[in-house]
Order: sequence, then structure tokens, then C-alpha cells
Amino acid sequence: MAGERQRGGRVTALTIAGLTLREAFRRKVIWALLVLTVALLALSGWGFSKLIGLDTELGTMTSGEARLVASLLLNLIMFGMSLIAAIGTAFLAGPTLAGEVESGQALAILARPVRRSAVLLGKWLGLIAFGGGYIVLAGLAQLLVVRMAVGYWPPAPASGLGLLAAQTVVLLTLALLLSSVVSPMASGIIAVGLFGATWVAGVVGGIGGALGNEGVERVGTVSRILLPTDGLWRGAMNAFQDPIALVQLGPGEGGFPFLSEAPLTLAYLAWAAVWIAVVWGLTALSVQRRDV
Repeated sequence: MAGERQRGGRVTALTIAGLTLREAFRRKVIWALLVLTVALLALSGWGFSKLIGLDTELGTMTSGEARLVASLLLNLIMFGMSLIAAIGTAFLAGPTLAGEVESGQALAILARPVRRSAVLLGKWLGLIAFGGGYIVLAGLAQLLVVRMAVGYWPPAPASGLGLLAAQTVVLLTLALLLSSVVSPMASGIIAVGLFGATWVAGVVGGIGGALGNEGVERVGTVSRILLPTDGLWRGAMNAFQDPIALVQLGPGEGGFPFLSEAPLTLAYLAWAAVWIAVVWGLTALSVQRRDV
């Protein structure tokens, strides 16, 4: 009996995941993401194609120099793509809980014997499939654009795309927690605002490290612990960038916002996983106690 109930919970979660994914494609957000992504790919492709042979104060840029510049610009473009994914997933996750509670749909969805945790898990998995799938496909398309334009291919593209997908998981998990306690619009705004604030704190911390100011550097370290989005982003940058860039820029590169000194440690990746689990657990507790 218990086994049948457990299998029913899994089926419910997978069914809700499929419905959530289908609903995500129905919303206008998907069209906005598509338009922004196509525009970003087109503009970046045109810009990268102009690097080789570009006249500078030091003379005409060679193919090797163009590859080095392209590796730095790639991180800038990937940040723009991660920002698009952050906005899209945050504003998709918001209506998932708060919107359904306000509209009364939750009364039907959360009816017994369907467990609320199974519904939440299904919605979370559906959003992960959407957000992670977007970042992997769009990111791969961007890497191919750079490869065709200047011949540059990052040293660890799979790791970089995986970390960007993990960053999306962190943000949508946070957005789900927020959507369980505030309105859909507010949850999206707060999630994206925290994403941006954490990135700025990371840049400030990098500048502090470059200047040897431990107090300012600690700002970035603490922010990456509280919200792992910036830490995962810096790991992705390290996977995308040309290792020669660190040699070329030399000491003090920590102050440059689109260059990362070292790959992520296993300890930090483990912390990101624990953070996701804790926030998901808090969301489940909030949903369980909320009146619908």
C-alpha cells in the first residue's frame, strides 16, 4: 500500500512537471526570451566577425589576438544570456505558486490525495527543464557563433554550460520560495534584484582583492555564500575563458568583472547543492502551511 502511494506521488510529480513545462511554453515569456536570444546571437555574431583585421592603435589585430579578445567578450555575452535566463525563469516561477493561489487554481491542484510536496516538486522539475534547457541550447548556439566567427572554442564548454544551468536552478528555486509568500510580480522583482546585487557585490569583492583590501574582498565572498549565483557564474567564466588571458593581464585581474582566476572547488559546488536543498525545503514548508 505504501509502495503504491509512493509510486503515485512520483507519477504526480512527473505529470505536474510536464504540465508546468507545457504552460511555460504557452506563456508570452518564451517569445520574449526567443526574441532577446536571437537578437543577442545576431549582434554578437556580427561583432565577433569584425575582430580579425580590426585596426587598433597597436596595428591590425591578428587572429591570435582576436581569439584572446573573443574569449573575454564571450564571458560578457554569456553574462547577458544568463541575465535573460534569470529574468525569464524568475518571472515564470513567480506565477507558479502565488499566481495559482490568487486565482484559485491551487484549490483544484492541491486537492487530496495529491500531496503538496509532489505538486511543488513537479513544478520545480518542470521549471528546471525549461530554464536549464534554454541556457544549454542558447549557450551552445553562442559558442558555435564564436567558433564560426573567430575560430575560438572554450577549454571546458560543458562545465561552463552546466554551471550556468545550475545558476538558473538556484535562482528559480529562490523565486519559488518568494512566490510562496509574496505576489508573483514581487517575487520575480526580488529574485532578479538579488541576482544583480550579488553580481555587483562580487565585482566589488574582486576589486577589493585586486587592491589588497580584505574587508572589501570579503563583501564578494559573503555574497557568494548567501546566494551562490555569482559563485557559479565565476566558475562558468573560468570554463569559457582562454587560459592565456590570465597570463596576458597579469596580477590584479580580479578587478576585471568578466575574468575569473580559478575554477570552482568541490566544496563550493557541494554548498550550492545544499543551498538549493535547504531553500527547496523551506518552500515546501511554506506551501504546506499556506491556506489556499
